[in-house]
Amino acid sequence: MAEVTVTKDNFKAEVLESDIPVLVDFWASWCGPCKMLAPILEEVGREKEGSLKIAKINVDDEPELANQFGINSIPSVFLFKNGQVANRAVGLMPKAKVLEFIG
Repeated sequence: MAEVTVTKDNFKAEVLESDIPVLVDFWASWCGPCKMLAPILEEVGREKEGSLKIAKINVDDEPELANQFGINSIPSVFLFKNGQVANRAVGLMPKAKVLEFIG
């Protein structure tokens, strides 16, 4: 399981209560940079399986979560550790930058 789709119903269980860090990708199907970032995140998720979870939140389907985290540009990526936001970034990142972002 490299990626999980997150909704307001499973956000707490999948992200806040995760025992490993979670990289949350706020995206939309119409967003070009989001489509370019997706395969990069999939690859990172496979490489870090077991030590990092990739969570995808579609901002069109989950406006409450997008509002909760102040998302006004996508892709927006948040790193959660122990239920807290540890890092955040906006925009397309190359794989090396994603790896640096997650530490």
